[in-house]
Amino acid sequence: MFWETQQGHMVASVVYSLIGVAIFALAFLLMERIAPFSLKKELAEDDNVAVGVVLGSIVIGLSIIIASAIGS
Repeated sequence: MFWETQQGHMVASVVYSLIGVAIFALAFLLMERIAPFSLKKELAEDDNVAVGVVLGSIVIGLSIIIASAIGS
């Protein structure tokens, strides 16, 4: 089968990477909508470290979930 070849694994890795990036983008847009303030303004202009830590935590959490879903 194609998926069991080296090329199949490479295609699967690219597809999973694209799905992961799409999920990260959707999560950022969702956080932007939910937060009562502008995340971009807080990070870029105000240098709010706490907002950066929260967004970093979300990214790490999503990474763990996506990695476990891919590994299964």
